[in-house]
Amino acid sequence: MFLESQSDIRVVARAESASAAVSAIQGLPRKSKLICLVALEIEGRDRDALWLIRTIRERFPTVVILACSNKADLSKVSRALFMGADGFVNKRTDPVEFLDSIRRAANGEMTLTGLPPDWFGSIVDEIARQTDDSPLLSDRELEVLGVSAEGLTARGIAERLGLRERTVTTHLSNIYKKLGVKSRSEAVAAGVRQGLLELATDHH
Repeated sequence: MFLESQSDIRVVARAESASAAVSAIQGLPRKSKLICLVALEIEGRDRDALWLIRTIRERFPTVVILACSNKADLSKVSRALFMGADGFVNKRTDPVEFLDSIRRAANGEMTLTGLPPDWFGSIVDEIARQTDDSPLLSDRELEVLGVSAEGLTARGIAERLGLRERTVTTHLSNIYKKLGVKSRSEAVAAGVRQGLLELATDHH
């Protein structure tokens, strides 16, 4: 009710579980900025809040993800950011700050609201540690990179993988950032060098 009272915010879906959230997002149009507030309290045997964040980031990369919770937990907040959340806001924070966090996240800013200031350094360290222990590219990004190596356009990649063209271009942008390159050919070359891709040898 609080969010719906704002003239620039419209609540378009609600979900009681991680699986229901994915289904809800799947059915929404992407004509305007879509922001998903993910409560870190979501539980599930295999599909909890962290699973939901990672799934949204891989399947709907243009969606802004803002993790939220009534109780801040350093480890869980760090993990949420590592999984792909664009920020965190404590649900107990001042309403004006809560709204500001949503709007700043929608504008592409990383926002951490309602956390002790001395946590920020620890969060950065925790994310760096998790990054060192995890693959550079997600499974979906590896899939997009592999198909792009065949020389297909973004539209062709989208048709091959059953994705939206905009989703493919977002994945490619993320791949470029992670590999530190500026073009698809450079990304493919970097993927081969780092053992992420194996290209068929041309004997002609």
